[in-house]
Amino acid sequence: MRLFLVCIFCTVFKVSFSQEKEHTSYIDVNYFRGNIALHNNDILHLIKGHPEGVILSWNKKTFGFKDWEQRYNYPDYGATYVYQNLKNPDVLGTVSSLYGHYNFYFFNRNLMLRIGQGLAYTNRAYDKEENFRNIAFGTHIMSSTLIMLNYKKERIFDRFGLQVGFSLIHYSNGNVKAPNASTNSTIFNLGLTYNLDEDEPEYQSTLTENDRKFTEPIKYNLAFRAGVNESDIVGSGQFPFYIVSAYADKRINRKSALQLGTDVFFSRFLKELIHHKSVAFSEEGTDGTEDYKRVGVFGGHELFINRTSVVTQFGYYVYYPFDFEGRTYLRIGVKRYFGDKWFGALTLKSHGAKAEAVELGIGVRL
Repeated sequence: MRLFLVCIFCTVFKVSFSQEKEHTSYIDVNYFRGNIALHNNDILHLIKGHPEGVILSWNKKTFGFKDWEQRYNYPDYGATYVYQNLKNPDVLGTVSSLYGHYNFYFFNRNLMLRIGQGLAYTNRAYDKEENFRNIAFGTHIMSSTLIMLNYKKERIFDRFGLQVGFSLIHYSNGNVKAPNASTNSTIFNLGLTYNLDEDEPEYQSTLTENDRKFTEPIKYNLAFRAGVNESDIVGSGQFPFYIVSAYADKRINRKSALQLGTDVFFSRFLKELIHHKSVAFSEEGTDGTEDYKRVGVFGGHELFINRTSVVTQFGYYVYYPFDFEGRTYLRIGVKRYFGDKWFGALTLKSHGAKAEAVELGIGVRL
C-alpha cells in the first residue's frame, strides 16, 4: 500500500513538474492615455477629452513543447482586463472589457504584438430619454477588439520588466441594436511586467527541416451562421438573420489556407427596412416588393493557430435586389475546431468600416 501511494505521489509530482517546466506565466500592468479617433463625423460631439485607463493582463508563456508554438515563435496567450474612462461622463461614461489574447514576438522578442477579442460593458448606453446623445453605444454589452504594439523587455530588475508602445481599442455592438456609431481609441501605454516563476525552461527547437512542407487535398466546408441585428433606424426593431455558406479551401502551408465560396443571406431587418423606405421615402424608388435576400461570392484566407484560426473574407453580391451599403462586404473573425472536422465560429460582417452583424456559426470541414 505504501509503495502504491509512493508511486502515485511520484507520478503526480512528475506530471506537475513537467507542466511547470513547459509553461511559465507573468502579469503586466499598464497605464494608458490617448484620443478617440474621429472615424465618423457623427460622433464629433461625443469627444470631450483624452481617454485614459488601465490594462491588466495575465499571460502564459510557451516554450515550444508543442509544434505550433515553435512555428509561431513561442507566443504567449492569456486574458486581459481594460478599464477606460472616455472623458465624457454624462454621455459615454466608462467601459470595462475582458479579452482573450495572443502575444506574438518579433526582432529577438523585443517587439510584441498583442491581439485580443472580447466583450465590453459601458455604464452609459444610448437611451432615447436619458442619454439620446450617445449614438456610439446602442447597448450596454458590446464586442471589443484590442491591438497592442509594444517594445518589451522582461527581467530588467529581478522579475520586473518594462513595456511601452501604442494600442488600439475598438468598441462596437456589431449593429445588434441601433445606434452603433462605435468608437476607436488610439492610445499610448506604459507598463510593468512581473514574472510569476523564478526559473524558465529553455526554448525548444525540434522541428525538422521538412516541417514547412505540407500538403493536403482541397477541403469542402458547409457553415450555418445566425444572430440578430437592426438597421440604422433607431427603434426599427431587432430581427433574426440566417446565412448559409458553402466554400472550398486549400492549405498552401501549415499556417494558411485560401478559400473560395458563396453565401446566401436571409436578413429579416432588410425586409423591414424595404417596407419603411417604400412608405417614408417612396421618392427614392423603393416600392416594397424588392427581395430582402442576397447572394454573394467570396475569396478568403484562414490562418491556423493550433485549434483556433483567424478568418478574413472579401465578398461581392451577385444577387442584390435592394441597395444596402454597397455590393462588397467583409468578414473577419475566429474559428475553433472541435476534432478534425467540426468547428464553431464568431465573425463580424461589415461593409467597409460599417458593421452589419455579429455572426455565430457552426460548420463542418470535409
